[in-house]
Amino acid sequence: MASEPRTGAARIAAYLKTLPDAPGVYRMLNAAGDVLYVGKAKSLKKRVSSYALRGGHNDRITRMILETAEMLFVTTASETEALLLESNLIKQLKPRYNVSYRDDKSFPNILLRQDHPFPQLLKHRGARTAKGTYFGPFASAGAVARTLNTLQRAFLLRSCSDSVFAARTRPCLLFQIKRCSAPCVGRVDEAAYRELVVETEDFLHGKSRNVQNRLVSEMTAASEALDFEAAARLRDRVKAMSQIQASQGINPATFEEADLFAAYSEGGQACIQVFFFRAGQNWGNRPYFPKQPFDMELPEMLGSFVGQFYDERPAPKLILLSEEVPDAALLAEALSLRAGFKVEVLRPQRGEKREIMERARTNAREQLGRRMAENSAQRQLLDGVAEAFGLDAPPRRIEVYDNSHIQGAHAVGAFIVAGPDGFEKNQYRKFNIKSEELTPGDDYAMMREVLTRRFARLVKEEAEPPETARWQRPDLVLIDGGPGQLSIAAQVFADLGVEDVALVGISKGPDRDAGREHFYIPGREPFRLDLKSPVLYYLQRLRDEAHRFAIGSHRKKRSAAIGANPLDEVAGVGAGRKRALLQHFGSARAVAAASLTDLETVTGVSSTLAKKIYDFFHSGS
Repeated sequence: MASEPRTGAARIAAYLKTLPDAPGVYRMLNAAGDVLYVGKAKSLKKRVSSYALRGGHNDRITRMILETAEMLFVTTASETEALLLESNLIKQLKPRYNVSYRDDKSFPNILLRQDHPFPQLLKHRGARTAKGTYFGPFASAGAVARTLNTLQRAFLLRSCSDSVFAARTRPCLLFQIKRCSAPCVGRVDEAAYRELVVETEDFLHGKSRNVQNRLVSEMTAASEALDFEAAARLRDRVKAMSQIQASQGINPATFEEADLFAAYSEGGQACIQVFFFRAGQNWGNRPYFPKQPFDMELPEMLGSFVGQFYDERPAPKLILLSEEVPDAALLAEALSLRAGFKVEVLRPQRGEKREIMERARTNAREQLGRRMAENSAQRQLLDGVAEAFGLDAPPRRIEVYDNSHIQGAHAVGAFIVAGPDGFEKNQYRKFNIKSEELTPGDDYAMMREVLTRRFARLVKEEAEPPETARWQRPDLVLIDGGPGQLSIAAQVFADLGVEDVALVGISKGPDRDAGREHFYIPGREPFRLDLKSPVLYYLQRLRDEAHRFAIGSHRKKRSAAIGANPLDEVAGVGAGRKRALLQHFGSARAVAAASLTDLETVTGVSSTLAKKIYDFFHSGS
């Protein structure tokens, strides 16, 4: 009978005889073949020999050594190459005893496409394969959407696709709200549009003051020439440009381009706030919560995190860290090798950089506190929602939409909001269906109206300073319905340029049985969740809450309509005369059917008022 594989220091020591005194990467595996740890070394032989020693290790390393049953090795030409390979393997294998950086979502950029006579300004995520100029990265979809919307107001560049551009016969909604110059229908010629493109490039390359001064001069000249319409357009563009600069927050004077990493740990958990500075402006930040072994020091964790962070992303020329990480020079050399230019890795000691770092570290501490205060069960449910729908991260804001009506009468659309703190009832909204062209009972048209009104408002608010916004951008939108409703929602999002909001349709199964819900996601086959899944129960609760709120809003509207008396709308009929009319005829319906002569016989109703009442009820006959 074969003996169990040996583990621990003795097993590790057996590798020493054949290991070279050369740089490389090692992997430690348990008896089941799972990777426990990935490390790099300037000398594989010396590093592995340290694990073969008995004693002198902290608890984490001791446990790791005791579990180790096998080791794998790769030699490299230099320690720099070893560091790059180590980062790749950690991201790929996610070993238990390493810091695990699990967010592989690429950051959004702004792309100014240059392969069309009228360049398109749009958000871009992923590989930079399109021909054009890229600006970024931005920390989040919200940050890039706000900047992009305001850039469209300032420079009036188109955001529509080439196919939409070619098919246009009249200006779209964006032209009406002064966010596009409508080159698709000839409202601006190619030369004038090219000037707008050059101004946009100058602004995004950090020459914002020059662009703004030039527009102010043009505005003054137009005003002096009494061309007040042109002056007003230029004024609006200057105002939008100022909003971009104001919303960027802390804008440094001592550097133009850098990524800043501020780390804070407490209670066995850690938060790293990453700030992005480009063209001398703060382009937003994003918090990360890497998996941290409880006894790993913060500098070691931060160094490992930064190495993995740039595995598939371009590094800037300057990286600022809140901690003095081990092998900082080696990290800088590795990032320089990957980027193709010199990358500096520094810990600010004084001056403006130090002040900005302290503010960022305060953000990291506060963000970690908020995360630790969240309800763990709710967080697990949101993690499950992210896994079920293939989201990059657990949703912070979920909006669920539903409609309610009776054969088209008193139609109401509504959405509810849920997040880490449960239902956010102060964020619920209802919409009275207003369209007069809508066929009564047309659920698709009602859904289109509700979503258009809600997200058109979002697009408008995101062009304004963040502190003025009333409605936040959701991460996930659930539609009560199947493929038809989902296609309507997707079309509304496409028309308004709303991106980075996940769309899911949820419909009940045969006979509307709860538990047999089907889920629909664009580009994916319909699917169901396990009947006993807590995530399914959670999604059912969300759907039922939206249904309850929509029905309640509909009933209130219907009750108000039932309680209303058409006589209230007749000018000159007050409480006394209404009472006299109702006492005389018995009901409002009888008043409506009365002749002019009969109305004139009511006490207190003159012939003039009688004619008004008669005309009110017979104006359409």
